[in-house]
Amino acid sequence: MAAAADEPEAPTKELDVACGLENVPVTAWPPGAAPEPFQYTAGPVAGPGADADPTQLALPGCRCRRAACRPGPCACQPRGRHYEEGARLALLLAAPAPRAPPVFECNALCGCADACGNRVVQRGLQLRLQVFRTERKGWGLRTLERVPRGRFVCEYAGEVLGAAEARRRARAQTAGDRNYILAVREHAGGGRVWETFVDPARTGNVGRFLNHSCEPNLLMVPVRAHSTVPRLALFAARDILPEEELCYDYSGRFLNPSDREDQEPLDDATPRKPCYCGAPACAGRLPYDGSLYRAPEDGEDGDAGGAPAGPSAAE
Repeated sequence: MAAAADEPEAPTKELDVACGLENVPVTAWPPGAAPEPFQYTAGPVAGPGADADPTQLALPGCRCRRAACRPGPCACQPRGRHYEEGARLALLLAAPAPRAPPVFECNALCGCADACGNRVVQRGLQLRLQVFRTERKGWGLRTLERVPRGRFVCEYAGEVLGAAEARRRARAQTAGDRNYILAVREHAGGGRVWETFVDPARTGNVGRFLNHSCEPNLLMVPVRAHSTVPRLALFAARDILPEEELCYDYSGRFLNPSDREDQEPLDDATPRKPCYCGAPACAGRLPYDGSLYRAPEDGEDGDAGGAPAGPSAAE
């Protein structure tokens, strides 16, 4: 009988960062390495101070009776089709517009079938992604397959917070902490502004590993399906090659002219962390939005306010 030392070792099971909660496993590189522990969730969850529960069905459905809805008659697509052939976001395949129309997917109350082409983000992760160690930016996220322009890649999911809790967490951070808090501002009619705060630091998905780039290959778009709380969906802004790192613009200004106009100019004296995106047009510093670090002004509701910028120190 051969000695135990001569027996072949059993193959090591490949790590799934998503813990089996996604449609496809999310691997990690290099082998044997693993990111810091956190609670995985495939979608947004209600956190402290959230105005609404993102898991509750709160939007009405369309009355379509076809297997696939037709834009126009469909109440979820009154202004035209949200997704083109191949489940690609129409917004990214058309000419740029001053303000992007809102994206509403069909939901559980709609009369159409689950195979309707207006159900994309809610189906979850479909691509093979990998969390990997970068040279200078800590952990990052890359695709293991080709991604055509307009294709849904992943969400930025985590705890949905109230503005007061988002400010409290931001102020509690030290200089060495990574900031995952994302503040998104949507402009509605009549000057109304809808703000969403998401923090995947403790509970989140693969989106928490996305690094910033001054020339990103992803665009973040708020998409609503079952809840009034938007899902912060990331789509390919161009064709992306296998093993290419996935990045988005933390400032929210990429392909977003209205956001560029609405943001206040950055104070050059504000201390910011260096950017290592390596893009030819790199600004040299990560975007920074200080609104979460400022106390509400007199007369301002403590649960109002926010920032259109993304994480200021995730790299």
